[in-house]
Amino acid sequence: MGIQPPGNPWEPISTAGPSGLDIIKTKELEEFMEARGLYESPEESLKRAEVLGRLDQILNSWVKKVTQNKGYNEQMVEGARAMIFTFGSYRLGVNGPGADIDTLCVGPRHVNREEDFFGELYRMLGEMPEVEDLHPVPGANVPIMKFKFDGISIDLLYARLAVWVIPEELDLSVDSVLQGLDEKSVLSLNGCRVTEAILSIVPHVRNFQTTLRCVRYWAKLRGIYSNMAGFLGGINCAILVARVCQLYPNAVASFLVSRFFKVYSQWKWPNPVMLCPNQERSLGLPFWDPRRNVRDRRDLMPIITPAYPYSNTSYNVSLSTLCVMKAEIERGKEICEAVEAGKAGLISLFDPFCFFTAYKNYLHIDITARNLEDFMNWKGWVESRLRLLTMKVDRDTWGQLQCHPHPDGFLDKSKQFRSCYFVGLRRKHVGCDKKGELFDIRSTIEEFKNCVGMYTSLKPGMCIGVSHKKRSDIPLFVFPGGIRPAHCSTGGLGKVCGEAAEKSRNFSPLQAVEGVVGRKRKADESDTSNKFRKCDYAATSRSEALAGDIKAEEGASVQPSEYSLTPLQEQVIRTCSSLFNDGGEEDLTTPFPTAASASAVPQKPVINFSFTSLVQANS
Repeated sequence: MGIQPPGNPWEPISTAGPSGLDIIKTKELEEFMEARGLYESPEESLKRAEVLGRLDQILNSWVKKVTQNKGYNEQMVEGARAMIFTFGSYRLGVNGPGADIDTLCVGPRHVNREEDFFGELYRMLGEMPEVEDLHPVPGANVPIMKFKFDGISIDLLYARLAVWVIPEELDLSVDSVLQGLDEKSVLSLNGCRVTEAILSIVPHVRNFQTTLRCVRYWAKLRGIYSNMAGFLGGINCAILVARVCQLYPNAVASFLVSRFFKVYSQWKWPNPVMLCPNQERSLGLPFWDPRRNVRDRRDLMPIITPAYPYSNTSYNVSLSTLCVMKAEIERGKEICEAVEAGKAGLISLFDPFCFFTAYKNYLHIDITARNLEDFMNWKGWVESRLRLLTMKVDRDTWGQLQCHPHPDGFLDKSKQFRSCYFVGLRRKHVGCDKKGELFDIRSTIEEFKNCVGMYTSLKPGMCIGVSHKKRSDIPLFVFPGGIRPAHCSTGGLGKVCGEAAEKSRNFSPLQAVEGVVGRKRKADESDTSNKFRKCDYAATSRSEALAGDIKAEEGASVQPSEYSLTPLQEQVIRTCSSLFNDGGEEDLTTPFPTAASASAVPQKPVINFSFTSLVQANS
């Protein structure tokens, strides 16, 4: 039975205060996170404040210089100023060591984005010895300038207000600040407005911060922290945690973490998570409203911002990534229940997900460029398009082939300007009524190829390759120390119950959740039995399958954690009993020929693609 909402959806479920045990557990949770290095040192905090002060001086000098260059009088130049605001994890108070600072610069109407922000300011920053890795992204949905200032990473946005002089006491939370702004400025202001709204809504900021820090850490370790990949991002987590804080306003962090998983394991998506009701405003800006907007009705996991114009922060979520997140939240709920029953410790919640041992089949996406500037631009574009691959596979396979994109890219340090991405593949065994049919995703890959090839700034050397990889063929540079780990539990892809739990004792948890492999056939069963056909990606010889592609090489690792299997993980593996059997483990891969393909974008350099495949479903 799901959680019964109160009569008024904005009323709390419980206003009870914490018990003595809750306070003790919260203290232990804070000590655990401190031991894991999730808090920055006082020295780093001080350095961040100094960097922000220096950046404020630079931006004010830039505005005055632009004002003078455009011929305004001395009085105008003297009064010209910019203001900076922070948002995101830094403003919420949950940033860790080495995290970037999300920063917004607000300037007057005569200082524009194209010529002044990405022109004059870019040149000024490029001449400063303290500035490194300066990378402007003017074509992004929210234009941004990324750089490091004295070792501190800065993500800088710009909003041009409809005033000649920026007032000294500027309040971005009032709706009138949006009057007369261009679309990009409204989007740039949204981060600050949402952050301030969240902080004003939560009952106890410190309890919110501790809970959010914990949830973010859990999501990162379990491989579901990446808004771009279709999972949870920083703002998604903040809104979800803030909603739980509203429902339990007097609870402390340990209790809120437990209720986070309980609430969202029973949430009926696509019912939206909202911190306040959406209200029409006089400005008439478009906002998320499925009653009016047909497009908003397609959202699978709507998590709505609390500041006008309201928007869905999780529009990137696909059928596959929603399935992965629901499984992980269910796993979290089961662990928290075991903790409350005294059968486990909360540390089990943070066991890392073993992505490269969780599946038998992967899509491997390679990108390369000829120089650093081209590589950074190409990398940013491809990363923004990768989510479309998951969505297109969901669409073209009727949601029966689950894609699990790894949230991060991997640099192959043995080669310059090369990055790799991986997508785990498994067949959804529940509710399939198209057994025995073929899923042909060649056109899906072709469509994805054409989508990536639409990059307007495509240059020679910007290449992408898509290929199939078996688990045993994953390049070693993705593993810590270049060492391939032993198989371990995925702890979140299936449910232990009844007969399934009993049978799981006879073989490894990894086999239990290997959906893409399907059921294992007994050694004496016929190879041609239609009953046991499986879903798999097949390839011809390596030379044919990877024709025109970039072969993976061994290199330095960028994966941060070591894999291990705990007894509690074995208890919480969720799986379907149809995946279990007592027979041999011979694979039933039915090979289908694949062909390397290449495609050229008209009047642009050729982009090589090397992956086509047929997928056969379980019978």
